[in-house]
Amino acid sequence: MNEELISEGKFTYLEKGEGQPILILHGLMGGLSNFEGVTDYFPQHGYKVIIPQLPIYDTSLIKTSIGTFAKYLKDFIDHKGLTDVILLGNSLGGHIALLTTKLYPEVVKALVITGSSGLYESAFGESYPKRGDYDYIKKKAEGVFYDPAIATPEIVDEVYETVNDRNKLIKTLAIAKSAIRHNMGKDLPKMKTPTCIIWGRQDTVTPPNVAEDFEALLPDAELFWIDKCGHAAMMEHPDTFNSLLHDWLKKRNF
Repeated sequence: MNEELISEGKFTYLEKGEGQPILILHGLMGGLSNFEGVTDYFPQHGYKVIIPQLPIYDTSLIKTSIGTFAKYLKDFIDHKGLTDVILLGNSLGGHIALLTTKLYPEVVKALVITGSSGLYESAFGESYPKRGDYDYIKKKAEGVFYDPAIATPEIVDEVYETVNDRNKLIKTLAIAKSAIRHNMGKDLPKMKTPTCIIWGRQDTVTPPNVAEDFEALLPDAELFWIDKCGHAAMMEHPDTFNSLLHDWLKKRNF
């Protein structure tokens, strides 16, 4: 997907399709390609899919926080002249989407979260691959998915490279601390933005009870389950994910 990336000033992003914008936020270990299924499907159905590259490892350590990335996203939305966007985030991306919606509700039409952090303090705990030998990293990467085969050698190599890069590791720990500080539990009941929650029943990173808590706390949320599915539903079951999301968007006239 790299050859399709657009660079404008401090922003690098992928854009495909025309129509209602869906702005996608990748996770800490997730690249833009994690959303390939979404990127291929929704432009065929009247949506413009945009995926900005978040400056997770390019931000100074003192500014590495969920709040900084929410502000970066708002700057990107302004740069693109977008209004009424649909935010879709996985894992850390879901957390950034939630905080952006809290801070800038006027630009967010709807919210979609899957395997999101923001409530569960251990989301970056034991499940996060620490430094170690390759086999250890491989096992940890495979544990993110219900089907370990989804963790291709390319994915494992990328995780291994990240956790053995001292600068990236320090930034990752800073993000983890920021995520815990930015627990959204008290904010969610005040956030009236329509929210679609799609969750893997076998998610071990952000377990099913986390999804149930999100649904209970958000005033206008619907929860949909995908069985035999781990932390990255849009990767493991792209067709089911797209179908659930598209049906919800049509029901809400988005």
